[in-house]
Amino acid sequence: MTGDDIAAAAQMLRKAEVTGVQCGLMSLAHPGMTLDEAYAVQAAFVALKEAAGARRIGWKIGLTSRAMQQALAIDTPDSGVLLDDMLFSDGAVVPEGRFIQPRVEAEIAFIMKAPLAGEGVTRADVLAATDYVCPALEILDTRILRVDPATGRSRIITDTVSDNAANAGIVLGKARHQVDAVDLRWVGAILKRDGVVEETGLGAGVLDDPVTGILWLVHRLARYGQGIAAGEVLLSGSFIRPVEAPVGSRIEADFGPFGHVSVAF
Repeated sequence: MTGDDIAAAAQMLRKAEVTGVQCGLMSLAHPGMTLDEAYAVQAAFVALKEAAGARRIGWKIGLTSRAMQQALAIDTPDSGVLLDDMLFSDGAVVPEGRFIQPRVEAEIAFIMKAPLAGEGVTRADVLAATDYVCPALEILDTRILRVDPATGRSRIITDTVSDNAANAGIVLGKARHQVDAVDLRWVGAILKRDGVVEETGLGAGVLDDPVTGILWLVHRLARYGQGIAAGEVLLSGSFIRPVEAPVGSRIEADFGPFGHVSVAF
């Protein structure tokens, strides 16, 4: 892709977000798109949002579960950028029309107290740099069509990465825990929609340990000369499948002793 191609793709994503009308698959418009090019489109898309006044507050990690990776025929997670206009308070009501096709995942969020950067960062470094962990919900949305109506082709990894890893919102629970006070592999959640259990899962679904997800992110960013800043929020990856969140629905995630978090649409 040329620089003009990347800029045009970012503008398409921004227009889709503003109008609520999804754009076509990037993978059809640019069949040879690489992951590096997809991340370049993501960066250009995020830059447009920042130019409009949004502020970066952290990162999300996606596609951490084996099932999701197999579904997309990949063997690696992906990442996206969190912005301040994506942050909702626990129990918030999302106004109708804010998102196109919202879905919700349960995750463990890491809030950082020190920066992390470089390919030499270790698991111990991640633990030392973490201020606390808390229950969280990620709201997914997609500015790109899930399936192209003309060809029947579904989105692939380059579409998802370009679209800021389908990132749209984040809800942080009020409970806070020291990162080494609990075994995050055994932190689980029961996610309900309108009082009905839709999904359950354990933190081990995230690369066997949510800390591993953070480590992956630091190492990926290092390849682009980037890192994590103190104070940033990191979503470590979902351990349940995405749950649709139509208008009128209420999503609650019960993490047991780890906490509780909810959002309504």
